[in-house]
Amino acid sequence: MSLYRDHGVILRSWKLGEADRIVSIITRDNGKVRAVAKGVRKPSSRFGARLEPTCHVSLQLYRGRGDLDTVTQVETIDRYVSLRADLDRWARASAMLEAVEQVSLEREPNERLFEMLVRALGTLSTSESPLVGAGFFLKLLALEGFEPVVDVCVACGEEGPLIAFDVGEGGTTCASCQRGTRVSPDTLELLQWILGGRLGLALAAPPSAATHAVDVLATRMLEHQLERRLRSMGVLEQH
Repeated sequence: MSLYRDHGVILRSWKLGEADRIVSIITRDNGKVRAVAKGVRKPSSRFGARLEPTCHVSLQLYRGRGDLDTVTQVETIDRYVSLRADLDRWARASAMLEAVEQVSLEREPNERLFEMLVRALGTLSTSESPLVGAGFFLKLLALEGFEPVVDVCVACGEEGPLIAFDVGEGGTTCASCQRGTRVSPDTLELLQWILGGRLGLALAAPPSAATHAVDVLATRMLEHQLERRLRSMGVLEQH
C-alpha cells in the first residue's frame, strides 16, 4: 500500500454509488490504472471536472490491496476544451480513448502509447486535418505489432502496381493478387506517408476522396484487430 504520483489521460469514467466515480486512466509510468474518485459527483467537489475523459492531468493516487486505486490529488495539465465544442472532434477523440482503453494493459507501463495519445489529442484540438484520427489508428496498429503493409503486395511481395487493400491480410495487394478494397494512387500515397515517417505531410493534405478513404480503412483495420466496433465512430457515421 503506497502513494504514488504520475501523469495520465482520463479514458473513461462511470458512476459508483451516489457520489463517487471510477475512472480508467492511461498513465505515463504505471500503464492503465482504474481508480475510485471519491465524492467527485458532489457540487462541492474540488476536482470533478478534472477527471472527465480526454483530460490530461498530474495526479496522486493511493494503491491499496484491491484492483482499484484511489485518486487523492488532481491537477489539470490540459482539458483540450476545443474538442468538447465540436461533435466531429469529440467523436474522434472518444474513439482514440476507446482504442487505447482496449489495447492498454492494467499496470503495464507503455510510455510510447501514453505520449502518442497526448500528442494526438493536442493535434486534434488545434488541427483542421481530416487525418488526425486515422494517423493515430495506423500508428497505434504499428506500435502494437500490426503495422499495415503498404509498400509491397502482402500476398506475393511484389512492389506493384498496388491497387487494393486487404484488411484481413493487413496490407496492399497488386493487380495479380487483387483482393480487398480498391485504393487510388492518392490513397496509397497517404498511407505510405503516415506509416513511413511523414505524418506531417499527410496531415497537411486537404479533405478529399483519398483522405476519406484512408480514414475508413484505418478504422476498419483497427476494428479488425480489436475484433469489435468502435462505438464512438458510429456518431461520425450518423453526423
